[in-house]
Amino acid sequence: MVADRPIVVAGAGAIGCFVGGMLAAGGRRVALLARPRVKTEIERFGLVLTDFDGSEKKLGAGQLALSEDPAILHSAGIVLVTVKSADSADVADQIARHAPEDAVIVSLQNGVGNVAVLRERLGGRRVLAGMVPFNVIAMGEGRFHRSTSGDIHIGEDAANTAAALSVPGLSVRASRDITGVQWGKLIINLNNALSALSDMPLAAQLASRDWRRLFADQMAEGLAALKAAGIAPVSATPIPMNWSPALLRLPDAIFKAILGRTMKIDPEARSSMWQDLKHGRKTEIDYLQGAVIALAEQNHVEVPLMRRIVALIREAETAGNGPPRLTPQQIRG
Repeated sequence: MVADRPIVVAGAGAIGCFVGGMLAAGGRRVALLARPRVKTEIERFGLVLTDFDGSEKKLGAGQLALSEDPAILHSAGIVLVTVKSADSADVADQIARHAPEDAVIVSLQNGVGNVAVLRERLGGRRVLAGMVPFNVIAMGEGRFHRSTSGDIHIGEDAANTAAALSVPGLSVRASRDITGVQWGKLIINLNNALSALSDMPLAAQLASRDWRRLFADQMAEGLAALKAAGIAPVSATPIPMNWSPALLRLPDAIFKAILGRTMKIDPEARSSMWQDLKHGRKTEIDYLQGAVIALAEQNHVEVPLMRRIVALIREAETAGNGPPRLTPQQIRG
């Protein structure tokens, strides 16, 4: 399927450009459906893909197809959906109008509700859930930097779509419990808001026990809500999810030793929510903390810290002044 039909990235932002670029560098036929600004940038500078391990790949604009017109979906074998959660319905409608009926649709988005939206809009088409564990920073002039480690996971299917998407430097694994994997990633992504509110790189934030305790307390609320709903989150690391709050509360030296064995983080890594506040964009807080709060309400679980964090992010969005540089004490109120 992939050999003679392109993989189309629908909504090529930071994650989409990095994943699409790595696939093209690995010999796959790739097309990017992108906004005019991104298209113009790649046409001018090409793609430069850098990694936390110091590696670099360069691609000329001619090594992949670029368009702002959804008609580029017309011959897709696989469509990778990488738009923000709020745009899922719109991109689904574009796929329905332009992509072949037998194209496999893979959601590589934050949150847990996007696949339901895509399936509702796309009828009987094959839609797979996915989870991207790493962060990508758009550095400008066509450069996209992966700043944390991890392999992509997608739902297991008979066509072995995961294998079709795996290339050197970008491993994609099939999962039999992709729902659990997505909820596990969402619990980790609760830290995105703390990164945005602090204006600190992820590595510096995780090096501070006060910030880790705040993250641990928020994570504990999330895990309580999931437990009440009967959802078992799957950890993306060898560390069981339920151990994470206790590990985050450990002294700095012990935590650093454990983190170094399980995850690699670039010193300048930032969350996508930090990038949204920095550029005056609406965040995905409603699809991260908001999803957990909805679950907590259904099961009568109190999540006061999470509610305060949502309120602070919304204040920052409204103010439009970028990350507010709050301390853990200010966030706790």
